[in-house]
Amino acid sequence: MSEVGKRNPACAIDRIGLSTSGMVRYNFGAAALYEESIRRGEARLTAQGALVAETGQHTGRSPKDKFVVRDGATEAEVWWDNNKAISPVQFETLLADFRAHAADKDLYVQDLVGGADAELKLPTRVITEFAWHSLFIRNLLIRPDRAELDTFEPEMTIIDLPSFRADPARHGSRTETIIAVDLTRKIVLIGGTSYAGEMKKSVFTMLNYLLPQKAVMPMHCSANEGPAGDAAIFFGLSGTGKTTLSADPSRTLIGDDEHGWGPHGIFNFEGGCYAKTIRLSAEAEPEIFATTQRFGTVLENVVLDADGVPDFNDGRLTENTRCAYPLDFIPNASKTGRANHPANIIMLTADAFGVMPPIARLTPAQAMYHFLSGYTAKVAGTEKGVTEPEATFSTCFGAPFMPRHPSEYGNLLRELIALLGADCWLVNTGWTGGAYGTGKRMPIKATRALLAAALDGSLKTGAFRRDANFGFEVPVSVPGVDGAILDPRSTWADKAAYDRQAARLVGMFAVNFEKFEPHVDAAVVGAAPRLQEAAE
Repeated sequence: MSEVGKRNPACAIDRIGLSTSGMVRYNFGAAALYEESIRRGEARLTAQGALVAETGQHTGRSPKDKFVVRDGATEAEVWWDNNKAISPVQFETLLADFRAHAADKDLYVQDLVGGADAELKLPTRVITEFAWHSLFIRNLLIRPDRAELDTFEPEMTIIDLPSFRADPARHGSRTETIIAVDLTRKIVLIGGTSYAGEMKKSVFTMLNYLLPQKAVMPMHCSANEGPAGDAAIFFGLSGTGKTTLSADPSRTLIGDDEHGWGPHGIFNFEGGCYAKTIRLSAEAEPEIFATTQRFGTVLENVVLDADGVPDFNDGRLTENTRCAYPLDFIPNASKTGRANHPANIIMLTADAFGVMPPIARLTPAQAMYHFLSGYTAKVAGTEKGVTEPEATFSTCFGAPFMPRHPSEYGNLLRELIALLGADCWLVNTGWTGGAYGTGKRMPIKATRALLAAALDGSLKTGAFRRDANFGFEVPVSVPGVDGAILDPRSTWADKAAYDRQAARLVGMFAVNFEKFEPHVDAAVVGAAPRLQEAAE
């Protein structure tokens, strides 16, 4: 085995039983990984200097191919209704086969950290088959100082081998694709997919398991902070606007996807951003667009024109085109990844039914209800096989990454809201004037204006009406926002059709929440939406 860039014996991949006759490249920087990626034919350059790679058949996550080891330690801790299990024997067989598969491969190793809070961080070693994957994860996680690499001791290890093919009969997998998570030993094995996002979500899954034991709330959210130190968090699934709406030039960006809320405030799990780029423009999202025009950014599945210029309007490979860049590529990004306790909590939803208003104020009980419900729509391309938005309920706005029962996360959130008195808002970035296919997407300028009013406190002083179906409060008027969109029913040409859609969505909420009712108090149950007739 030839080792390149190795800084100390503790870096050796044989700590996890790997050895190879190929080259092992440790902690390579961006320039060297560019050279490796291009030399190996994994990626190519854009005209502006970013690196672009294609991920083949997997252009999104593969949640149905994710499995968790069910052992003595996890048996009573994991929410098995939401997490598919494999046995310790199956995982050990898989790990042995990963070792055998890697025996003649060139490998790339990055020693990184999940979590900007020094007391809660998760040192993570990521071993990849692809050079561009190594650059991707180097962009996305927190990079230790060079001096720290000399004594780096990983607690978590990820091995990502896209060319590996799982065997369902041998490994307990569903297909040839596998994401296997051993929460006890903190090992994740990824095979049969080139989609780089599986690596970052594996770190998130691990922290979601570990942190509640320390009374720390892990959150699928973006976060930013105002000039006065007023932090805000934005819950939401991919495609609902977490990255776009938190990248506000008037506020400091803490992070765009994954955070913890602990005794010292909120902290980013990551050191970079993973933004969607479909229909990205310099006019609508200048900060994110600028990151795609420079050296160091990794573009996923973005189509280039004949001159090597990205065409962000071309979704022929997938609607889930992405860019991965270090957080400091955003001019107003936090240098620490930490902020105060949040003054505002935003829950984002992309309502495909066109029923919900663009913003609503939530009581603490309603906030708990909507957090556990996690209503949104899966946006086309975010997961393999999803070709158009589908209404879905993803508890805690991140069910695929939640190893524990939702009530654990919900109770943590409720306790923190009660302790610190944050204001809670539900924001719909979905459809208005009709359901998906008839209506149109909520104007981003209106969403930004409503959020600005919520975050600066002015929205609280205006008049509100009570929504007849959902019970939450909706502003009657907001300066700079077309008043018509504040009343969704008024935007529909067919008011009876709106009422039918509202009734349908209310019914979906009720059915979905039945499983949570035994785990919450009467106030949260009472926060459920009701049909208009029942509410009057």
